[in-house]
Amino acid sequence: MKKLSGLLLLLIAVSGQIFAQDAPGLYEPGTKPQLVAKQFSFTEGPAVDKYGNIFFTDQPNNKIWKYDTDGKLSVFLDSAGRSNGMDFDKKGNLISCADAKDELWSISPKGKVTVLLKDYDGHLFNGPNDVWIRPDGGMYITDPYYQRDYWTRKKSDLDGQKLYYLGKGKNKAVIVDDKFVRPNGIVGSADGKILYVADIGDNKTYRYDINKDGSLSNRTLFIAQGSDGMTMDVLGNIYLCGKGVTIVNPKGEKIGHIDIEEPWSANICFGGKNRDILFITASKAIYTLKMNVKGVN
Repeated sequence: MKKLSGLLLLLIAVSGQIFAQDAPGLYEPGTKPQLVAKQFSFTEGPAVDKYGNIFFTDQPNNKIWKYDTDGKLSVFLDSAGRSNGMDFDKKGNLISCADAKDELWSISPKGKVTVLLKDYDGHLFNGPNDVWIRPDGGMYITDPYYQRDYWTRKKSDLDGQKLYYLGKGKNKAVIVDDKFVRPNGIVGSADGKILYVADIGDNKTYRYDINKDGSLSNRTLFIAQGSDGMTMDVLGNIYLCGKGVTIVNPKGEKIGHIDIEEPWSANICFGGKNRDILFITASKAIYTLKMNVKGVN
């Protein structure tokens, strides 16, 4: 009996080590995402300001909402240009992929809109989808084509679905990668040296080195899985959205999955006063999950 107990203890210890490797303690075991609200048509584009407040879109209803650090919901902007993916710049402006007219907007803290981009060489963008701003203010924008019912056009004005870069202080974007089926989610490292871009049309996510001039190099396959929106934590783990949330370590290995009881999890960010609240936009709802790790934003 003592030998059996010893064997059981050994097995428990070993299995515990395996569990620790597979579940790296990013959140408490057994913790489930908490439903905040389910009053929307389709939620997207979460972005966090310097205080930890989270702004997100209800694209079909053409609104940008604010979820503050006290858990209060309020409408930040009506007539929001059918905003999709968003990010904050260092000045506190909300940069939005406004695909009502396929533009890139800058929205001031008081809601004043400035159009940063309205076309590429005189041609309409496909529909800017997601944006990530590097530390110096340069912006990377994914531009897939999703036919919208509020457009009059029925096809793209461009010859592909590409990744663009808008340098700080510039008024014209440049193509930095054109080898996608349908680029979508995007996120970069806090030091501005690494960029991740999901090709949701080819079910792949790529990693790049970011050069000082905004160009990209060393394109490598990070993981054979695409994503809608994405975010990153301070450990370098990437969070991919789609059917729930898949967590991938910096080596491109899946280390966890967060189930969301909704048809689709579209986008994600870290927010809250300590940046340790994972905020997930999922179909008609929004969810939060308390984390043991902080986000890079």
